[in-house]
Amino acid sequence: MKFFLDTVNIDDITSLLETGLIEGITTNPTLIAQSKRPQHEVIRAICALVPGPVSTEVIATDWKEILQEAHELARIAANVVIKVPVTFDGLKACYQLRQENIPVNVTLCFSPLQALLAARAGATYISPFMGRMDDYGQDGSTLLELIRDIYDNDPTIETQILAASVRSPKHVLEAAYAGADIVTLSPAVFRTLYAHPLTDKGLAQFLKDWKNAEAK
Repeated sequence: MKFFLDTVNIDDITSLLETGLIEGITTNPTLIAQSKRPQHEVIRAICALVPGPVSTEVIATDWKEILQEAHELARIAANVVIKVPVTFDGLKACYQLRQENIPVNVTLCFSPLQALLAARAGATYISPFMGRMDDYGQDGSTLLELIRDIYDNDPTIETQILAASVRSPKHVLEAAYAGADIVTLSPAVFRTLYAHPLTDKGLAQFLKDWKNAEAK
């Protein structure tokens, strides 16, 4: 399972790219708005840093307007991925964009049937929202498992499962077990993945023993 960062923070992206563990970036209108910078400017800066896919979302909801906006965004850089909602118009736009070989991330997925439709429309990625499913008393990991089974039953499907709305290490582990191809997570959640109190305790003990040995 690959790791993407869900952020527009350049400092975080630069720092965590140095680990060699980050293979792409996802963004959304909320993150762009919080940056208080124009969308094109933000995405251009990220694409200059990240060699992998960078998802950026359209604001339009009508399929023709989605296409117009998508074409403008796709011209920013070769690694731009267009995010569209899993709506009737979003799926129509997805199909058209894929005919033009423009990669598409179909987002706001909350059901296996939505994921199947997105795959049949040619989506490059499908983004099931784990955390938001949990908010409504539903199991986000079960959604991932069902999508994985559906996709595996059809060898013609090439859509990658991109687990989104990931809020904890538990979600990351569940995504990996469920067979997600990618998980996208905030820098804060990413930094919790390598933290463990027993690791800290063991390292402290090793250093203590080394200093004691040097003192003799």
